Order: sequence, then structure tokens, then C-alpha cells
Amino acid sequence: MATLLIGNPIFARHIVPFGHPERPERIIAVEAALAEPGFDGLLRERAEMADEAMVLLCHPRAHLDALRHASPSEGMGRLDADTIMSPKTLEAALTAVGGACQAVDAVMERRVANAFCAMRPPGHHAEPEQAMGFCFFNQAAIAARHAQRAHGAERVAIIDWDVHHGNGTQAIFWDDPSVLYASTHQMPLYPGTGAASETGAGNIVNAPLPPGADGEAFRAAFETRLLPALDAFRPDLIIISAGFDAHWRDPLGGLELREEDFAWATDVLMQRAERDCSGRIVSILEGGYDLKGLAGSVAAHVTRLMASA
Repeated sequence: MATLLIGNPIFARHIVPFGHPERPERIIAVEAALAEPGFDGLLRERAEMADEAMVLLCHPRAHLDALRHASPSEGMGRLDADTIMSPKTLEAALTAVGGACQAVDAVMERRVANAFCAMRPPGHHAEPEQAMGFCFFNQAAIAARHAQRAHGAERVAIIDWDVHHGNGTQAIFWDDPSVLYASTHQMPLYPGTGAASETGAGNIVNAPLPPGADGEAFRAAFETRLLPALDAFRPDLIIISAGFDAHWRDPLGGLELREEDFAWATDVLMQRAERDCSGRIVSILEGGYDLKGLAGSVAAHVTRLMASA
């Protein structure tokens, strides 16, 4: 079976002010990297827009209505200093949700081996009732709930290696032991959450790393914190919040990861997925703001996903 790549041209039409790091060029760089001949074996599908019911799996109707109300017909509007809406932002965000659920459907129905969702805006900072940190809806969280509701998954693990902690994902599943949220990230750094002491209902595992931490520290965080939690949890599906802003080139983080570190993390998660859930992995793009670092890291990650296809 193939690895599925989910994308849509709408993701480049979420426009932000000049100089904003979460810019359309990010997705263009990812698409260019995955257009190289080594990725000809990918099965490619166009992401479909989510219906309202998908969004409401993790966000109240008031949140969706507020974003609809804030969506500008022209120009740009700010939800906060960093989170910008332009006329196509809401469509892009809804399509990112739909694409994540589409990937879950394909993987859970065994039509593909695994999937990578090349999408923006990112999602892991979006809390149930608050858009923040470039994020509007929490795609990874919604994908987990969709796997449970539509496919009967009893346990879903979300592994987050973005340099920023996924405060939104943690908040959504804080007291829900059916979902494991395990994150390694830089601390201190935005948004200020993610201490090791934050454990929810025993289903939250945080492994913060200090500024300057390198691939050795990143791998140790996996081996001592994230992987033991995953081994004990035995999920029916693994979702990766795949941010690549822990790359040494990234302007928003202070970690020193290389492409081979993301490839290694992909490999160890694929091993667990093969053992516990028939290889089922859905990977969803989060951060990554240096175009060269992002493109190379995505290429390394997807190359590893394709190795099992």
C-alpha cells in the first residue's frame, strides 16, 4: 500500500502580512520538495473541506461562529498579534480539518499504509474556544476524535515534536484517558505550557527541552519519556503533530535538530505503529518557518513513511 499525501491549493491562499513567519511560501516549499522524482510513489489526494460536524468534535459552535464573523471579505483582520485572517483563511482552515479526517479515513480503512497532510494553517495551539499561535482549528485533535467516532478507535496517541508545545491539544484531552498526548518541545518558549508536571488524567506526557538542545537530547526525550508512554498505551492509531521548527535553521525556535533527527523519530514511531496498530500513522504538518529547513525535514520524514508502504 502507498503513502497518501493530502494537499490543496487553498492552503497557499491564506494570506498574512509581509514578514509573518506562517506564510504561503511554507506550503509552496513543501509541495516543491515532494514533487521530486523520489516521491513519485505517493498517492496524492486533494483535501476536502470539513463539514460543521467535524469541527464540532473538538470546538463549540460559538468558536466556529466567531471565526465566521471575524472572517474579512477583503484585506486582513487580526484575532491577536500573531493570528491573522484574510478572505480565504476560514476556507483553508476548514479544508485542513477535512484533509486530516480524510487521511484518517484512508488509513483506518486500510486503503493506504499511512498519510502525510501537507496543510496550513497549523492547528495544535487552537484551544476549544480560542484561535491562537497561527492556529484556528485543532486538526490533530479533530482527527483523533474522528478516528474514535467514525472508526471505533478506542485509543489514539498524538505525538507532537513541534518546537512549541501544543497547548490546544493538551487542553482538549486534559481529562480524557482515551487519548495520549505526548510532546517534546523547547521550554521556556511560546505558549508557556508543557511542563513535565502537567499530566492531565495520566494521559499527558511532556518532555521539555532547554534552548540549544540537540538531536541527542531530542532522542533521549523520546526514549525516556515519549516511547515508554506510547508502549504502555498501545494505540489503535498514531497521529503526529509534525512541526519542523525545532530544526537548527528555524527563526522561531532555539533547538538544534537536523533532518536525520526527524527521520529517526519517524522510524521509531513506525516501529510502534507496526507492532500496535497495523502501521496506522497520520502525520499532520504543524510549524516550520525556515523554508530550506522545512523542505528538507519534510522530505526526510515522508521518505521514511514511504519505506513501509
